Amino acid sequence: MSHKSDLIADDILGYLKAQEEKSLLRFITCGSVDDGKSTLIGRLLWDSKLIFEDQLAALESDSRKVGTQGGEIDFALLLDGLQAEREQGITIDVAYRFFSTDKRKFIVADTPGHEQYTRNMATGASTADVAVILIDARKGILTQTRRHSFITSLLGIKHVVLAVNKMDLIDYDQSKFDQIVAEYLKFAEQLNYGSITAIPLSALRGDNMIEPSANTPWYSGPTLLAHLEDVQVEQDAIEKPFRLPVQWVNRPNLDFRGFSGTISSGRVKPGDEVIVTASGQTSKVKDIVTFDGNLDVAIAGQAITLTLEDEIDISRGDVLAHADAKPDFADQFEARIIWMHEDHLLPGRPYLIKMGAQVANAQISDLKYKVNVNTLEHVAGKTLELNEVGIANISADKALAFDPYDQNRHSGRFIIIDRFTNATVGAGMVNHSLRRATNIKWQEMDINKGARAYQKGQKSVILWFTGLSGAGKSTVANLVEKKLHALGKHTYTLDGDNVRHGLNKDLGFTDADRVENIRRVGETAKLFVDAGVITLVSFISPFKSERQLARSLVEKDEFIEVFIDTPLEVCEQRDVKGLYKKARAGEIANFTGIDSPYERPENAEITVNTSDQTAEEAAEAIVSKLEEFGVLGAWFPEI
Repeated sequence: MSHKSDLIADDILGYLKAQEEKSLLRFITCGSVDDGKSTLIGRLLWDSKLIFEDQLAALESDSRKVGTQGGEIDFALLLDGLQAEREQGITIDVAYRFFSTDKRKFIVADTPGHEQYTRNMATGASTADVAVILIDARKGILTQTRRHSFITSLLGIKHVVLAVNKMDLIDYDQSKFDQIVAEYLKFAEQLNYGSITAIPLSALRGDNMIEPSANTPWYSGPTLLAHLEDVQVEQDAIEKPFRLPVQWVNRPNLDFRGFSGTISSGRVKPGDEVIVTASGQTSKVKDIVTFDGNLDVAIAGQAITLTLEDEIDISRGDVLAHADAKPDFADQFEARIIWMHEDHLLPGRPYLIKMGAQVANAQISDLKYKVNVNTLEHVAGKTLELNEVGIANISADKALAFDPYDQNRHSGRFIIIDRFTNATVGAGMVNHSLRRATNIKWQEMDINKGARAYQKGQKSVILWFTGLSGAGKSTVANLVEKKLHALGKHTYTLDGDNVRHGLNKDLGFTDADRVENIRRVGETAKLFVDAGVITLVSFISPFKSERQLARSLVEKDEFIEVFIDTPLEVCEQRDVKGLYKKARAGEIANFTGIDSPYERPENAEITVNTSDQTAEEAAEAIVSKLEEFGVLGAWFPEI
């Protein structure tokens, strides 16, 4: 689909060449519900003669059946493709459309206005150069106007068109237009925009869309299309330092070894010296290989395979960069986060982060503050909810290569993934690496875990007791420790209540505090294992994610999960501490099993049930199982 041109008939190759050489502008339409985003794009396509005959026929038919314009053409239907969108007259998913004019090619993202679909809007904005922020002239600036403006600024968009739409419904009142613009400019002073162009529009009637409108003689600025054709956006990706995330090591035979990926920023040519960020090894580019032949130079956006003059170790996930313009490389950094899931962000919970081709286990170690999108003020908080934005410190299990997002949008962004569902739950933009990430190094000791365990003649492990309150965890763990002590084993028990008297006395019982509670205990248990001690941990630990985090801190055979599988009704009948009664009466909030979930272990190494076993029998069964795991025999590791 493109504009009309004589070259199509006379010189198709010349036409294609001209299309190839046009600059490309990516822009997004955003704003509140019913501000006219889909209608605006549909009108652009209509007035630019960019609709095929079959699309026109379908549009006319659909406008009669489900349109909102009383049988007249409903331009929004060109974009709203989902049945639910047409039924409700709203945008839900992001719709992308390509079109071109004599001057430029465009890719436009039509994004939803509803608050619950803010995550979709952020997705569309992540690749845009310009944001067209629509405002209904009758309603003025709304909460979603501010939220979308803040997110576009957060995502690095520098150029904004303030499209004051539906001017026909206020009789093209200049004073109302000026009032809206003044209010928006005052709000936008706190945002990092490079330019803001305000245009009075009626997308439905076509005022100031393609041609200047006779209805706004007081407006002398550009039309929307003219501005989009002329706005100068930086060749951002090409002018940034060279970055190639390695997606594949290409080894078709013994004589060829190349490193394949799409250049995220910058340019590269044969002879350039490049560095592997992770290892610091350098080499020079030998060839730039593509399907269509070797290149003299490659730029951002091109998929290539690099061969190097030297044989150096490079793997999938490594980042190649020019040796004199290296990215940061750290395992801790500060970032801006947009949360995109109904389940809250919980600091301390393990997530996956994907940054280009790099993937790492990570935790949000500290949520520094949230941002109120209406006032842009900083607000204290322990967690992020759906569509909230915050600034946080992130700690990964390995160093990652990145640039601050403000310096390079392409190598400074990442997504956050739930480890169990693989759902994308958040998006982030790196602010900077943390000083402690580079200043703190692991200090190696001559006396190691093996030497300490050898001295004690035992294998150090964590016995992690989990179950509901009243299941008998502490009672059974106490009996197990007594039996191990009688066998001459060196042990220590970390009990949930006991730890909350000291190490964790600052924590409550919200989900966020429970996650931090288990994180601290897991790290403490890891130190005991390093000391060569059999460590018993007795905690409700209701979430699979946190139990998995504790397991991941030690070697595979050093963690034994013991599930005290006692039914809720039995635990509630016991009610040893009277907690269930208080929870049922509403005197205790966030109580596991009542108004806070307990996620049962699926593959615990040991399971006992104290509803049909005595605590002594359960302890005896656990100790017998430990013998099968090699915990009870003498153990002499290599030192």
